[in-house]
Amino acid sequence: MRVLGVDPGTRATGYGVIETDNGASGMGRLIECGVITFTRQSPLPRRLHELHAHIADLITRLRPTTLALENAFYHKNVQTTLVLGHARGVILLAAEQAGLAIAHYAPATVKKTVAGAGGAPKGQVAAVVARLLKLKRAPTPADAADGVAVALTHILRA
Repeated sequence: MRVLGVDPGTRATGYGVIETDNGASGMGRLIECGVITFTRQSPLPRRLHELHAHIADLITRLRPTTLALENAFYHKNVQTTLVLGHARGVILLAAEQAGLAIAHYAPATVKKTVAGAGGAPKGQVAAVVARLLKLKRAPTPADAADGVAVALTHILRA
């Protein structure tokens, strides 16, 4: 199984791809992780177009079988939540166009599954990701580690 985990955003979207052999011990191996970033000055439709293109390219290049996507975080600012929903929409579109299986996870579920506590800070999540995948150091920046954590959540819960 190869899972593309995505922590969506319209300024920074973290992603991580993990490959695991269902019969093997361990969490699998990290294939790639990173962050897709956008300039603040870029209009929202342009950022969404670029996000879709980046995700479609990742899917084509890395060939995951599943997309694990973090759900929208319900922020006090309704506009922020709405914009995050737009980002999730274009990511879901790319996954559906590629025929991937799709799973959704709440942010607290990701943190609890990976780090053992739904309120775990980003640094703790990153450290546990590194330990579970036997990496020398945590993926950086934090958004990349979050994308990897979403992929790990799917592997651990599947």
